[in-house]
Amino acid sequence: MLDAVPEDLGHEIADALAVLLRRSVRSSLYRELTEGVGPGVDELTYPVLSGLARTGPCSAAELALEIGLDRSGVSRRASRLEAEGLVRREPDPRDARAILLVLTRTGSDVVEITRGRLADRIAADLSSWPEEQAQAFAAGLRHFVEQGPFSPRATEER
Repeated sequence: MLDAVPEDLGHEIADALAVLLRRSVRSSLYRELTEGVGPGVDELTYPVLSGLARTGPCSAAELALEIGLDRSGVSRRASRLEAEGLVRREPDPRDARAILLVLTRTGSDVVEITRGRLADRIAADLSSWPEEQAQAFAAGLRHFVEQGPFSPRATEER
């Protein structure tokens, strides 16, 4: 275990994360993952499906915070997905004035397909790595996500 992480390692990781988080990188990945999945599903609507799979039923405003869009953008994308039977709108049992976005069974199936494609892509990309290195990367990334500066615990403490 490292006692003190060199500052340049922090910069190296921050630079790598900046590449992964770029909108163009995400958009390109979503386009690849959703290719041929079905009508209404593309790089613009996929974050709504994926976000609902993570959060469960929620309002457009709540989902907007989760996926980094504004409420009206989420609503427009949800309308496209609703027209294709992937999302439905339901009254919020906690607030009669509010509407929840809910993933349909078909929407869940699409998310399962795209996540499977992502897992396959990652596995293929890591297949050229030595197994121990790939395992260490997976364990380190999992630890960073669960315990690092962006973990739910860390964000709650801020």
